[in-house]
Amino acid sequence: MKINEIFYSLQGEGLLIGTPSIFLRTAGCNLRCTYCDTTYAYRDGTEMTIQEILDEIRKYPCHEVCITGGEPLLQKETVKLINGLIKKNYSVSLETNGSYNIKKLVGKKSLVVSLDIKCPSSGSQEHMNMNNIIALTKKDQLKFIIKNKEDYLYAKNILQKFKPVCPVFFQPVWGTNTKKLASWILHDGLPIRLSLQLHKIIWGAKKGV
Repeated sequence: MKINEIFYSLQGEGLLIGTPSIFLRTAGCNLRCTYCDTTYAYRDGTEMTIQEILDEIRKYPCHEVCITGGEPLLQKETVKLINGLIKKNYSVSLETNGSYNIKKLVGKKSLVVSLDIKCPSSGSQEHMNMNNIIALTKKDQLKFIIKNKEDYLYAKNILQKFKPVCPVFFQPVWGTNTKKLASWILHDGLPIRLSLQLHKIIWGAKKGV
C-alpha cells in the first residue's frame, strides 16, 4: 500500500488527545476540502507491504497507532493493515473522511473509528455517507470541522437528526475564531466537546508532528 509518512508524536485531537501515538499517513484522497492541511498526501507516497510497515513502527516505544490520510479507506489494503496491527496487540484509531462505508469496521476489538463529517465550507459535504453516523458505536468518535456559523448550524442539525451514540467533537478550522465557536456551543448547551489541534499549538502547522 502507498504510505505518505510514518512518524511518532502526540495525538492532537479527539478522545486520545495528548497520548503518544504512531501515525501512519496513507497517500491519496477522494476529496479536496478547501481547508485541507495535508494536501501533500494527495499523491506523494512510497509503496510498502504490511510487513514493512509493521517492521518500521516497531522502533517506536508505543502501542497506539493512528491511521490517517489522505483517506485510508481509499486503499483496499487498509483493512488488512488494521487486522495486522491488532494481531500485534496495537490499539488502532482510524481517521476517515465520512465518504466510505464503515459498517465492516465498527465493532472491531481494539479499533476506534474517528469519523469526520464534512460541513459546507469544506466543499465536500455532498460526498458524505450519513448512514456512517448510525453505524458508530459508543467507543468511536464523530468530528465536525467548523469554519463559520453556517457550518455550526449544519453540524448541529445533523446531531439532532441522527443522535450519535459516541462522543462528538467540534473543531475549528485552524486560524479561525475559536472563541466564537466556544460561545455558540455554550449558548446552545450542546452535549459535545470543543477540540483544538494540540500538535499545532505545540509545534506549529508542519509535517511529521
